[in-house]
Amino acid sequence: MPLALWALTLSAFAIGTTEFVIVGLIPTIAASLGVSVPSAGLLVSLYALGVAIGAPVLTALTGRVPRKHLLLGLMALFTVGNLVAWMAPGYYALMAARVLTGLAHGVFFSIGSTIATSLVSKEKAASAIALMFTGLTVALVTGVPLGTWIGQSFGWQSTFLAVSLLGVIAFIGSYFLVPSQIALSPPASLLTQVAVLRKPRLLLVYAMTTLGYGGTFIAFTYLAPILQEVSGFSASSVSLVMLVYGVSVAFGNIWGGKLADKKGPIKALQIVFALLAAVLLLLTFTASNTWLALGTVLLWGAVAFGNVPGLQVYVVQRAERDAPQAVDVASGLNIAAFNVGIALGAWGGGLIVAYLGLMATPWIGAIVVVGALGLTTLAGWLDRRDGLVHVAGASRAVGAH
Repeated sequence: MPLALWALTLSAFAIGTTEFVIVGLIPTIAASLGVSVPSAGLLVSLYALGVAIGAPVLTALTGRVPRKHLLLGLMALFTVGNLVAWMAPGYYALMAARVLTGLAHGVFFSIGSTIATSLVSKEKAASAIALMFTGLTVALVTGVPLGTWIGQSFGWQSTFLAVSLLGVIAFIGSYFLVPSQIALSPPASLLTQVAVLRKPRLLLVYAMTTLGYGGTFIAFTYLAPILQEVSGFSASSVSLVMLVYGVSVAFGNIWGGKLADKKGPIKALQIVFALLAAVLLLLTFTASNTWLALGTVLLWGAVAFGNVPGLQVYVVQRAERDAPQAVDVASGLNIAAFNVGIALGAWGGGLIVAYLGLMATPWIGAIVVVGALGLTTLAGWLDRRDGLVHVAGASRAVGAH
């Protein structure tokens, strides 16, 4: 694989770290800025909203900008956003910084796949995309726990400074390694994207994605406060729990991809959603015991993102039937749906914490995931009614970003 691809992977690592590291730092940020835990949780929502808006809208608006120039601009924006977060004098400045970095994130993953495939021969395209997305998985396994540890040890601002330094390294790597001449693919207009949103069956997939991811983030956003206030973990040990979670996620992504390959997306999603709802419900009863909570978090990681390959494969299968002229657009809008789920989950979780308490988030999250299971079952029934046979295969364990 060319060195330019490793520059993209490093960029994905930095971006993945800054997205999820905030979860481990929510109690620290809340105490430092003098805001409530639900208010700190909104920082997760605003970032995800930046991604959801940035991916479809800004990608369409920047469709004619040379790819290398756009990539360098995005990494510069990402770095500036994290520097603003590092120097943020208060809560609202930190909110603005999170939106800024979210916008860069959304466009990066929209164009990253195109750049990655342009760097290799056609038969290596899938491997190139998978390698770039490995940066996200590695971020969950190493970047997030390390960033959480830095924030717990030296103050949360230090975490954003460290991530901005990663952004600088990624910018330099892209500047020297990514070729200037990258073919521009025809940009998808906003009208094309709106046309996809008029397809009821694609809207059903987006609803499955939003509820499936949103249910997880109702509880995941507030995992650090649960671990500290309910399970009895010290603030310094939260980073170790995040490491356990990240390793489990890495295995869960691979397992989810293989399951979708073997059973087809609908059956795989039914299994993953059922297990995810069960684990969230289990956390309600195990959170008060340190070791049982740790074991539940390990199980949670294994299924939390296992739905990603199945959802991405299914949206492509549906788009090939319902919007064959806009399969890439339909797939990109599913990425936006993931982030809408994160935004709504984190926001809804904040309301639940404020009115019902921390330990209401896991079981309410489980109910939302059951809703995703119900929509998946409905989609399967509609497909059978239409005589559609689900084709297994083509699912790769990549992140939903």
